[in-house]
Amino acid sequence: MTDADVIVIGAGLSGLVTATEITAAGRRVILLDQEPEASLGGQAWWSFGGLFLVDSPEQRRLGVHDSAELAWSDWLGSARFAPGAEDGEGPDRHGYAWAKHFVEAAAGDLRSWLHAKGVRWFPLVQWAERGGYPFGPGHGTAHGNSVPRFHVTWGTGPAVLAPFVAAALEARSAGLLDLRFRRRATGLVVTDGRVTGVRTEILADDGALRGEPSSREVVGGEELTAGAVVVASGGIGANHDLAREHWDPGHGALPARMLSGVPDSTDGLMLGHAAHAGAALVHQDRMWHYPEGIANHSPVWTNHGIRILPGPSSLWLDADGGRLPAPLFPGFDALGALQHVTGRGDDHSWFVLNRAIMETEFALSGSEQNPDLTGKDVRLLAQRVLPGAVGPVARFAESSPEFLWADSPEELAGRMNALTAATPGSGGHVDPARLAAVVRARDAQVASGLGKDPQVVATRAARDFRVDRMMRVSPPRPLTTPKDGPLLAVRLSVLTRKTLGGLWCDPSGRVLREDGSVLDGLWAVGEAAGFGGGGMHGHRTLEGTFLGGCLHTGRVTGRALAADR
Repeated sequence: MTDADVIVIGAGLSGLVTATEITAAGRRVILLDQEPEASLGGQAWWSFGGLFLVDSPEQRRLGVHDSAELAWSDWLGSARFAPGAEDGEGPDRHGYAWAKHFVEAAAGDLRSWLHAKGVRWFPLVQWAERGGYPFGPGHGTAHGNSVPRFHVTWGTGPAVLAPFVAAALEARSAGLLDLRFRRRATGLVVTDGRVTGVRTEILADDGALRGEPSSREVVGGEELTAGAVVVASGGIGANHDLAREHWDPGHGALPARMLSGVPDSTDGLMLGHAAHAGAALVHQDRMWHYPEGIANHSPVWTNHGIRILPGPSSLWLDADGGRLPAPLFPGFDALGALQHVTGRGDDHSWFVLNRAIMETEFALSGSEQNPDLTGKDVRLLAQRVLPGAVGPVARFAESSPEFLWADSPEELAGRMNALTAATPGSGGHVDPARLAAVVRARDAQVASGLGKDPQVVATRAARDFRVDRMMRVSPPRPLTTPKDGPLLAVRLSVLTRKTLGGLWCDPSGRVLREDGSVLDGLWAVGEAAGFGGGGMHGHRTLEGTFLGGCLHTGRVTGRALAADR
């Protein structure tokens, strides 16, 4: 007699979706998590709630013409799957299959499924990862979204979680779901080549609030058995040593000083336990970290960072004051910009702008940094189209030592260099005269009314989309326009976030061995599965696909397990 039909390791979004799909079929599930109950929902609670949806009513109302075919073309241009994937061959074959199924769902029933559960979206669709590269060989396209597809959930991450948390609590009341917190999985039980259970350490009770580091004191242990085990433990974002170890050396090295975009519990250790049991880990060098991180002035977890969501107008400079090459403009190619920074051996880069651009174009990622959207506060939301920065951005501008203000480029360079010099291990020097020349050249292009500079042209083009014109892209003016000042430089650090590779899985979520055979009894979902198949994104993401990937893998794998009697 087993302890449950299925054990799910990890009570984040993908774990909750998987567990509740299984309990909806009347089967018994044990859901384990190493954190206190206050952190139920994991990383998703902290998210902006963005979802990649295709040809949605929200897009159509804005005059955006999208289709599954266009989205798939964009996906292939970004993913750069290994040859043979589309023919079911090679290491990317399962990631390719999951990606195709996900795009079909994003253009199909993903929205209606969530809508039936009470999820709603902010009507102004955002344009993330714009790309800007010329059409390339092969699939005839390159990285980036051809149209806006980033749908912000009304209520942000907590609202995405809400129906699945409610379903989990209902299943617990019905005796179908056993939620066990403070259980840290330390290994898988393998019997005659099949995964049949989980070994855990019981951690001491801890009153840590959501996201806060919790005690690792061990007070006991237990071994649990089940017909199947699902790994839903997330990635390696808080384990900087693992991230550095697996980072592709072809793009330099991740720096010693980094910020974390995820709580400490995102340690990646369960992936190693699965590999020890015979599971194949693939594409570990594929990651999605951000170059636009700033230290949180009110940190919750260790090295807590926040990502700036920029509009396209800021100058993006490396640690020595050189412009990042086209099309590495703010909001166009996050990974390309990060690889440029790490390839130079830098631990930071800079946005240079002015007060007016900050007030119009800066937003911050995360549920707690968007109280209007998270709290569904229409009156507070209206401030986004009024003059002045939204409250959270204004607080960073006032309190963060990484926001540097000055009346001239030369003075600004001096302050940038002083901050670099005061940061142990950091390098780079911005020449004051060179910065002044860059600003003058940019301003001359803008003042011309047309211009040939690629960033100036791209910024003007962005204003053709009415959402950008309304609330995301500042009217083109010289940086040195007196009424728009003072000038501002923001130091940007590497912010760790997502693992694009993971446990290699077949199209139903069954974990595979190195030789491609099924490791019976073991399944994986969410980030632990590379969001599907060990890497449905390939090398890059179009954004809005992380929450979407957790939802999609949880639904597909949960239903497969529910039917697997």
